[in-house]
Amino acid sequence: MEKIIKIGIVQQSNSADIESNKEKLAKNIRSVAQQGARLVVLQELHNSLYFCQVESTANFALAEPIPGPSTKFYSQLAAENKIVLVTSLFEARAKGLYHNTAVVFDSDGSIAGKYRKMHIPDDPAYYEKFYFTPGDMGFKPIKTSIGTLGVQVCWDQWYPEGARLMALRGADILIYPTAIGWESSDTPDEKERQLTAWQTVQRGHAVANGIPVVAVNRCGHEPDPSGMTNGIQFWGHSFIAGPQGEFIAHFGQQEENRVVEVSLERSESVRQWWPFLRDRRIEEYSGITKRYLDEE
Repeated sequence: MEKIIKIGIVQQSNSADIESNKEKLAKNIRSVAQQGARLVVLQELHNSLYFCQVESTANFALAEPIPGPSTKFYSQLAAENKIVLVTSLFEARAKGLYHNTAVVFDSDGSIAGKYRKMHIPDDPAYYEKFYFTPGDMGFKPIKTSIGTLGVQVCWDQWYPEGARLMALRGADILIYPTAIGWESSDTPDEKERQLTAWQTVQRGHAVANGIPVVAVNRCGHEPDPSGMTNGIQFWGHSFIAGPQGEFIAHFGQQEENRVVEVSLERSESVRQWWPFLRDRRIEEYSGITKRYLDEE
């Protein structure tokens, strides 16, 4: 594990042109790498528009095998820039079997590991259950040349269980590629509540586990292909929180690339001050594996 790590965040908007999106990502990746980034994190499903606003079998054409064309593209970028790169792809695993999958490349371009999104939402404009089979790889961090990464994807970020299991398995940092935004009918107050909740729950993962959290969201407006709604305004606001939940970096709503220095060594000091892992009452937690605990 490196004691100090420079993390490059790429927060960008997307178009319907996949090749244009990839070239834009490549330019942004190179930009943060030239600024010294050793770890670069991209947003969820970054190759395309967020296609889950509608249920359409035509969108399955966006899926690719892993390894496949996109993994070759990002592998070359990781090796060229000598970075660890966290990507988010629409995986075609088998006929009729698809996943929302994060792929992590090491600095030599090899695939260090992957994670299949475990929690799949099914909300208005986020019809992911139509496309994605829940992950079956568990919450297992990925070892890289710079440290052990606890990578999950978007909707996973609302669940403390996944964050805890990643931490208990040795993750040095929690990482969440994300695609989340506002619907046009949301009031300003509701928008603020949603954004604050999103930040707070993830900062809580940092505090409870004593390790940094990186959340990278897309930005920009994406129309609803069905015309039933006014689309999604992805709110950006990517951030890095330290092991006490403090903001180390906090983006706005616009496109931005930034390199942020994070101390992974500090996590050990925080865990000594706040020994939450030491004081866990693991013998009393069996109920957590139940869907709901009826009154006894």
